[in-house]
Amino acid sequence: MVRCWFASFFYPICRYPRPLSTGLTFAMNIDRLENRLREYAQLMRLHRPIGIYLLLWPTLWALWLAGNGQPPRGAVLVFVLGVALMRSAGCVMNDIADRDFDPHVARTRDRPLAAGRVGLGEAVGLAVTLCLLAFALVLTQNALTVKLSFVGLALALSYPFMKRFHHFPQFHLGAAFGWGIPMAYAAVTDTLPPTAWLLFLGNMIWSAVYDTQYAMVDREDDRKIGVKSTAILFGERDKRIIGYLQLLLLGLLAVVGLLTGRGWIYYLGLFVAAWFALYQQYLIRDREPAECFKAFLNNNGFGLVIFCGLLLDFLPGTPD
Repeated sequence: MVRCWFASFFYPICRYPRPLSTGLTFAMNIDRLENRLREYAQLMRLHRPIGIYLLLWPTLWALWLAGNGQPPRGAVLVFVLGVALMRSAGCVMNDIADRDFDPHVARTRDRPLAAGRVGLGEAVGLAVTLCLLAFALVLTQNALTVKLSFVGLALALSYPFMKRFHHFPQFHLGAAFGWGIPMAYAAVTDTLPPTAWLLFLGNMIWSAVYDTQYAMVDREDDRKIGVKSTAILFGERDKRIIGYLQLLLLGLLAVVGLLTGRGWIYYLGLFVAAWFALYQQYLIRDREPAECFKAFLNNNGFGLVIFCGLLLDFLPGTPD
C-alpha cells in the first residue's frame, strides 16, 4: 500500500516520458502534482487547523508548567511540530477507518477518500509517512518520552474504531489528544508527577466537551448509520452534562494551579475561560447543528486564554 502511495505521488511526473511539447507537459505535470498535494492537504485537514489548536493548547500548558515557565526551546519546537504531524496523521487514519461511513454523512461525504479522489493505498502511505516523521522528532528527546510515544500511537490508531463499540469515543479521543501532556512532562522533567495526570484528566474532560458539541452536528446522520457517540448517549441531557463537564474541567485546572503555585493572572485566565464556556452553552441552547459547530470552534479561544493566563503568570516580576 505504501508503494502504491509513492507511485501515485510521482505518477504525474513520470506519466509522459516523450512529450510533444516539453514546456506544455511540464506545466501539466506541475498541475497534476499540485492537485495531488491539494487532496493530501485536505485529507490531513490542513484547511481546518482547529484540530491542531485543540491539541496544541494543552500540550503548551504542560510544557510551561513542567518547565516552570521556561521550557527548553528545542522541546517546544519538537512538540509543536509533532502536534501538527500527529493531528494530520490522525485525520488520515480517521478517514481510513470511516471510509464506508463518510459517504453517508452530509458533512463528510466530500472528503477525498470518501469521494474517491484519493485511494486507500495513498491514504495509508500518507499516514505512515506522517507517523514516521513525528517519531523522528520524538527520537531527539529522552528515553521516557520515546517509550510514551508508543502509547500515544496506539491511542491514535485505535480511536477511529471506538465509535463502533461504545458510546464514549470522545473520552478515548481525549486520551489520544492529551497524551502529549505526559510526554511533555517526560521531555522536560524526565518524570511523571501527579500534576501531569491531573492535567491529562482535565484534557480528557475538555475533549469530551468539545467533541460532544461536534457530534451534536452529526447526531441524526450517526443514528442512521449506527455510529455511537456521547451526543447520542446523553440525548436530551446533553447540554446539562456538557455544563457539568465544563465545571469539572475548570475545577481541575484550578487545582493544578494550586498545586503548582500559580498566581492571580492564571486564575484570571480561568475566569475568562469560564465565560467562553457560558457562551458555548448559549450557542448549543437549541441544538442547531450550525450553532453547535460554532460552539466546537469556540473551544480554540477557551484553550488560548488559559495558555495566555499561564504565560503571563510566569513572566518575571508578576505579583502572586
